[in-house]
Amino acid sequence: MGVVPRERERAVTKRGLYEREDLTAIAERALVVLREGFLAGDTDLGSLLLYSGEAGLGKTSLLAELRRSASELSPTCTVLTARGGEQQRNVPFHVVRQLLQPALAKLSEAQRRDLFESWYDIAAPALGLVAPSEGKQSDPQGVREALDWVMARLAVRQGPLVLIVDDLHWADPESLTWMVAFSSRVPTLPLLAALAFRPEEMPAEGAPLLAADAAIGNRLHLRTLSPDAVDSLVRREFGEDADDLFCRQCWSITGGIPYDLVALFGKLNDRQLKAVDENIPVLLELVAAGKGPAIARRLEKFGPDTYRFAYAAAILDNEIDPAVAARVAGLTPAAAQTALDLLREERILTNGSVSGVLEFVHPTIGTAVYQSMLSQGMRTAMHGKAAQEIIDAGLGMAAASRHLLEIYPDDDPEVVRQLRQAAREHLAVGAPDAARRCLERALQEPPPEEDRAEVLFELGCSTLLTAPQITVNHLRAALGTVPGLNPDHREQATLRLGQALAHSNQGVEAAEVTGAEIDRTPPGPGRIRLQAAHFMWRAFIRDESDAFLRFQRLADLSESLTGSDSGSRAVRVLRAWDLTLRGESSAQAMAFAEHGIVGGKLAEGLGWTNTTWGFEIPSLLGLSYTYNDRLDLALDLFNGAAREFEVSGWSGGHLAFANFLQGLVLFRWGRLEEAENFLRLTLRKSDRLGRGTPLQWDIVGVLCETLLCRGHIQKALELAEEYEFRPPYLPVMVLPDAPTLYGRLLLVQGDNKGAARHLAEAGEQLAARGWHNTIWAPWAGNLAQAIAGEEPERARALTAQALEQARRVGTNSAIGVALRWCATVAEPQEAVELLRQAVEHLGQSPTAYEYALALMDQGATLRRVGRPREALEALGQSVELAAQCGADGLLARGRTELVAAGASPHRLRAVAARVLNQKEHRAAELAAQGLSTQRIAAEMKISESAASQLLASAHRKVGTGPEGLSAALGLDPEE
Repeated sequence: MGVVPRERERAVTKRGLYEREDLTAIAERALVVLREGFLAGDTDLGSLLLYSGEAGLGKTSLLAELRRSASELSPTCTVLTARGGEQQRNVPFHVVRQLLQPALAKLSEAQRRDLFESWYDIAAPALGLVAPSEGKQSDPQGVREALDWVMARLAVRQGPLVLIVDDLHWADPESLTWMVAFSSRVPTLPLLAALAFRPEEMPAEGAPLLAADAAIGNRLHLRTLSPDAVDSLVRREFGEDADDLFCRQCWSITGGIPYDLVALFGKLNDRQLKAVDENIPVLLELVAAGKGPAIARRLEKFGPDTYRFAYAAAILDNEIDPAVAARVAGLTPAAAQTALDLLREERILTNGSVSGVLEFVHPTIGTAVYQSMLSQGMRTAMHGKAAQEIIDAGLGMAAASRHLLEIYPDDDPEVVRQLRQAAREHLAVGAPDAARRCLERALQEPPPEEDRAEVLFELGCSTLLTAPQITVNHLRAALGTVPGLNPDHREQATLRLGQALAHSNQGVEAAEVTGAEIDRTPPGPGRIRLQAAHFMWRAFIRDESDAFLRFQRLADLSESLTGSDSGSRAVRVLRAWDLTLRGESSAQAMAFAEHGIVGGKLAEGLGWTNTTWGFEIPSLLGLSYTYNDRLDLALDLFNGAAREFEVSGWSGGHLAFANFLQGLVLFRWGRLEEAENFLRLTLRKSDRLGRGTPLQWDIVGVLCETLLCRGHIQKALELAEEYEFRPPYLPVMVLPDAPTLYGRLLLVQGDNKGAARHLAEAGEQLAARGWHNTIWAPWAGNLAQAIAGEEPERARALTAQALEQARRVGTNSAIGVALRWCATVAEPQEAVELLRQAVEHLGQSPTAYEYALALMDQGATLRRVGRPREALEALGQSVELAAQCGADGLLARGRTELVAAGASPHRLRAVAARVLNQKEHRAAELAAQGLSTQRIAAEMKISESAASQLLASAHRKVGTGPEGLSAALGLDPEE
């Protein structure tokens, strides 16, 4: 008795590859392209091979052949392999760890830290390289991005990589979700990924691979062998004189499934049977012997020790440690060895790919053994023994949890404790679904009555980052359970329930839940925190009925507080934002905002990843800065948010929101091109989080504003249409004010009446809430523009009222913008003075686009009243600023105004010099001289693509096509 020789295994593999030569050739070609391209210095070499087919069709043989071929290319090729396990689907990152741990184990910790860079603290625990931090909760999206980074870096540093995963349909959800997302990056890396799966058993997480086309990967469908192929294989195995009917029966009984055919050949050889018609009756018996019930009967014949060892191996699934299997089976080392030798001889178990471990000869055998256990009691008892073995070995509760999930509920407090600890470990590595399964199983045990509310609380918290609605259900149950939570956890449960409700578009319910808890909480910091949360969620409700009463209560509370605890500071930050929305004194708002910062940093307890508040309080602090001309402080704060979320692994909705806030500040600053790029990237992230969320409306709204300011009106309209940015609006407040922006979108389409109606309604709704901030919701200026033609007096009254409100705020940007609105509906001579004041104020604000717009209006107005010299000066400054902002529409308007004002070629040349960078100017000069793009590229020693981009940028910035380029640059036509 012994191990099947490797030569025999290779022969079996070769038989499994028969009639698969075309699939083997595809893999071989991909390997050659990968290796040769990598040696030539290329990186975008990746390809994805998707082998799909039912069990036994040869997927494993194809992958084994690919692995062999790739290994022969060493040392220029690194092979990473993994295999999903039917019983290991509840082990988070099991497949990812199989892939990466062997390669990473060869590196020192310092080398791993260098490889992972800033992702180390996120990726290392998920990969099982270090123990997770106690109390940490990683965002699954952040962990996936960290794994992307590690795999990409490994591909570049140790590439080319060949990544092989068998039985992907049995991969744990965390690994499968990552693998599906990562597959889109494969073409950009020196990496060949080969994934094999049974499509009929693929879970929902893998659905994108089932729909994969040539753009994603080569979908290679495996089919059964044809009768002629089976005939050839039988004759190759048993001789050309094999009987025809025997060959046909081999195909009929096995269905042309390669695995069954190879197994049948092995049994025929073992019995020394010939391929003759007299042995046809034996064929069905031999094939059936390899199926589920027959395997159980075979095991019983081998005696109790052998079948107990086989069952223990099935419990452990793959990468089976023989010593652990022996202990789970309750066998002595000698008895276990005897059983193992017999199972090897019977081709049930074989050596695994990793030294010292076992695996089933084929996954279907492991499944059959597991399902053939004589009783559910025996199965759960073995799972319990396996769990204890893992715990005793010090491998942690998370590793034992897949077995704990399978044992019978038995009212055991120790099992509840173990499952709760496993859930904490799962959360720390970014596997909230695994944590949820453990806590749900803990409730079934069930826990002691005094612990039930705490388990529900932990269950609710486990899904806070990923499934707010599930969090709502469990936290409501925790708060309603008797005996209940301890006071600290009750407060946390209420605050987190408020977060979950608000993040599920249930702002009214969030305010009600936190408000109801205030009355049952004694005076002190906890009560203040609940009051802050209640006021915060009330502030986000669009149709708040008693806004003035809330404002007064918030004012009274903020004035009464003298402490410096986090709740008191949060209340003052809320007051700063409330004053900002109401259009009150900026100085007063900023005085309250100061309480959110200590020593240049967010005050203790108000951090971005603080689970008490969520990110809302620091966000409102930053927004208060944003709309009070402190864009420097706002951007510093939001940059810090992005860094903190990245370090904490919160790369899903949290990081997307921080990126949105960064884009908002860039927009307000007038850095429009940067803002657009930032917001478009963030919008793509938000698509992964779901359509129609408040965050996505925020992004779409500000991106539409940005595009309008850039002069890209059609793009703004298309974006709004794509994301259905129109009534009915979300029930929560978004940035910018949605009705105001929708009115503006109607205005740029020429629908003045429709715009006027929506803008007037927006103004009434905002006034009803006492929100008069003219920058956050500039409805008055847009409404004045919409009605100026038919109702000029009303338009002037609106802008005058807006100016009065802006002076009450006191910021230069608010006053300057309002002055410009007044000028647009004033008589020309009056407009000159209004625009002079607007330019003066905006020149002292950080809002570069608004300053450029005011200068443009000033120049145009000066030209119309016959003051061309002053007009040229203002227009020149405006054009230069517009170019810096990326305001293409303003640039085009500026050039037209300059020409109309009589700008000389010299002045046009000077303007173009300021607008264009050196390379753009040179490309434009050459184009004006009549050179083709090809000749420009040769002259400048750049690619034709780069030359085209430079010319496109030049045309956009100077506001003309090729026919007007010479004049725009101020060149002499005779030159």
